[in-house]
Amino acid sequence: MPIIHHHADLNILVSVRGHPFDRSAFDAIFQAMEGVSATMVDQPAAARLMNPEGMRGFDALLLYDMPGLDFEHPAERPGIVAPSPELKAGLRALLEQGTGVVALHHALAGWPDWDDYGEWLGGRFLYRPALVRGAARPDSGYAHEIAYEARNVAPDHPVMAGIPATFPMCDELYLAQIFEEDVTPLLRASAPFSADRFFSPQHALAGRMHCNDGWDHPPGSDLIGWAKQALGSRLVYLQPGDGPAAYDRPDYRRLIRNALFWVAGRTP
Repeated sequence: MPIIHHHADLNILVSVRGHPFDRSAFDAIFQAMEGVSATMVDQPAAARLMNPEGMRGFDALLLYDMPGLDFEHPAERPGIVAPSPELKAGLRALLEQGTGVVALHHALAGWPDWDDYGEWLGGRFLYRPALVRGAARPDSGYAHEIAYEARNVAPDHPVMAGIPATFPMCDELYLAQIFEEDVTPLLRASAPFSADRFFSPQHALAGRMHCNDGWDHPPGSDLIGWAKQALGSRLVYLQPGDGPAAYDRPDYRRLIRNALFWVAGRTP
């Protein structure tokens, strides 16, 4: 069982793995975060804690993982892995009891075979074409190292406290399925979200990185941060967070800290 630091204002479980990332630079976000003690656990072990018993003593769950995808599948790229019945029941029970969740960046692609998961997060990044809410959708788009202005569109929301009206970012953006009608917008990006600016993950998995030949995707949402209700729990999703260029920004770190305290029902 992870050690809980009871002296901290907030104890959080951080679920990672499934997508490459700079572990030391990511962990530094939490090491420098006042009043927060973070326990980082890799998938699939993290999934075993995503239930009321496993999360006892933790105040919130942070998702920086991408489970449910098998990038070494011999026939499909990627293969789709279904969540276990135990995880599905456990996470539902966790959300029903009101445990808050903050999801970052590539967590939007997690568990593609689990419809409820996408509904709880408020969107879907697709590595393969799929049905989303009953409609056929193409694989989503990615674009690395895009310089843009992040725009605070909810200055009165607690998650946005102390966040400037605009601030510069250089990070990966997604052209993905965003369920705008079901969320409270917090953060938008100044960049165009059209297919000519993004690349196909299906092409990338076939060895053609940064390619969009023959790939098409409808124009997408510029919404990159939102708050919502997931059953009985508060949830915040923040799309920024691909690497140190985002991790090291004070505004990004403050967003994460604000979000953690808000989903936990606490005041920073």
